[in-house]
Amino acid sequence: MIRVLLVDDQPLIRSGFRALLDLEDDIEVVAEAADGGEGLALAREHLPDIALIDIQMPVIDGIEATRRIAADPTLAGVHVVILTNYGLDEYVFNALRAGAAGFLVKDIEPEDFLHSVRVAARGDALLAPSITRRLIDRYVTQPLNTATGTGLKELTNREREAVALVAQGLSNDQIAGHMVISPLTAKTHINRAMTKLHARDRAQLVVLAYESGLVAPRSS
Repeated sequence: MIRVLLVDDQPLIRSGFRALLDLEDDIEVVAEAADGGEGLALAREHLPDIALIDIQMPVIDGIEATRRIAADPTLAGVHVVILTNYGLDEYVFNALRAGAAGFLVKDIEPEDFLHSVRVAARGDALLAPSITRRLIDRYVTQPLNTATGTGLKELTNREREAVALVAQGLSNDQIAGHMVISPLTAKTHINRAMTKLHARDRAQLVVLAYESGLVAPRSS
């Protein structure tokens, strides 16, 4: 059973998402919150698998709520998915850097919404290749993060290769094929890299790969 926390200051949005989720046999909405502060308290109380969090809310916004969830060891199993009206903007970039597993636009099709919840519950990033490319574009003009670059020295060559492929938007199966290893081994390399780099999930791993200079954006 996938346990979901809904955090949005608009009751109509919450009720709409809840109506969709309640129809699914493998998904349960465990709580709802109208602001980030309440959402944090309910996350600690219910320990959901997924926290769907609106990016702009009173009291504590979605970015700060994400940052606090990511920093709390007791909430390590909570995957944050940001809800936004506007698509991939500066707020979403900041949320990904804070530790969000991905984001969803609120006008998403119902079947895509349900699929995304299940993807996030597996621990996979909600970053399609098109989104990854836009992340790359975002970091073309950014200075390299020397702290992250230092952390990369802890990775083995195979772990660095796996991280670079994650940053290109490849799935575990695709990474396994590229590296001529099993999908399980590919996942192991990625998980070890995430641990060494203190990356909460694959989305943050993508950001770290480009911030550190491990992967250079391709010129168009």
